[in-house]
Amino acid sequence: MRVAGQLVARTLAAVAEQAKPGVSTLDLDKIAEQSIRDGGGVPSFLGYHGFPASICASVNDQIVHGIPSADQVLADGDLISVDCGAIVDGWHGDSAVTLAIGTVPASDLALSAACRAAMDAGIAAALPGGRLTDISHAVQRASEGAAERDGVQYGIVAEYGGHGIGNEMHMDPFLPNLGAPGRGPRLVAGGVLAIEPMLTAGSAGTRTLDDDWTVVTDDGSRAVHWEHTVAITDDGPWILTVL
Repeated sequence: MRVAGQLVARTLAAVAEQAKPGVSTLDLDKIAEQSIRDGGGVPSFLGYHGFPASICASVNDQIVHGIPSADQVLADGDLISVDCGAIVDGWHGDSAVTLAIGTVPASDLALSAACRAAMDAGIAAALPGGRLTDISHAVQRASEGAAERDGVQYGIVAEYGGHGIGNEMHMDPFLPNLGAPGRGPRLVAGGVLAIEPMLTAGSAGTRTLDDDWTVVTDDGSRAVHWEHTVAITDDGPWILTVL
């Protein structure tokens, strides 16, 4: 899984390098697929329940599962969340980043930083002997703490969250991004989870577009998404999708 995770990390780095004004999300998808296949992997997302691309490219008010398109051309000031998965020798890696295109408002950068910090807090709570929702609670507390510091309200998306991962991309258990600690399965060394908070700059409400994939904020506010695949070990969390 570390090999698959490294391939995902390299692919996201390649996408980030080319994510600029004037580039379409379909262009980024082609870069990602080539990177995954050149690295000896297979895109996890392509064909998954009919999904037509190798990455999810979610722009501005799109939260997750955005479908890359030649018509969606990035512009200065956009935010794009790129979710990527790869399979190597039957094992999966899964990670997401939010990228600022050109010059974006400081409030958008703060939103993304808050989500990334919430992910980091969740990772830090992935310890043997704990419970699944210890991670959920850490994500929630970090998100709420960032909102208080930034003097704004961030919406924590509840309908979508993290998951177990291994020889399948989505495995039990589902990992909520908020909730009370001390509940759910016991965390054990050797378990692997995808930890992935999603925050909005307004309401936490969501709706799905007519393509049956793209999830957007119901109030039109901007959204961000960060994710890492994390192994639980006796020496602490091991992030498999960071270079």
